[in-house]
Amino acid sequence: MRNMSFALTKPQFLDGTKDVTRRLGWRTARPGQTLCAVEKGMGLKKGEKVVRLGTIELLNVNREPLSIITPDDVRREGFPDLSPREFVEMFCDHNNCTPRTLITRIVFRRLT
Repeated sequence: MRNMSFALTKPQFLDGTKDVTRRLGWRTARPGQTLCAVEKGMGLKKGEKVVRLGTIELLNVNREPLSIITPDDVRREGFPDLSPREFVEMFCDHNNCTPRTLITRIVFRRLT
């Protein structure tokens, strides 16, 4: 089973306030796929192990410019106190991209 990291949004994933995620890659993701949500998937130090957070099913996957995020999606991303502009700035800072970057928007549900 393929892993999806929630390193920056672990608390939101665990408390259930996150059911949408935006990714730079994930172009082959498809609705119906089941993935293992993990704390951190890359950059593990020697001796570190992958920490499983749960299992998710992808419900909807589409490509869109980052800049069109709505206030509702900012909330669904787990950031109810940010404006869309603030979310885009944060995303761009963490992912070295621009607001016009095409991202993969993924809606998921937690199975376990």
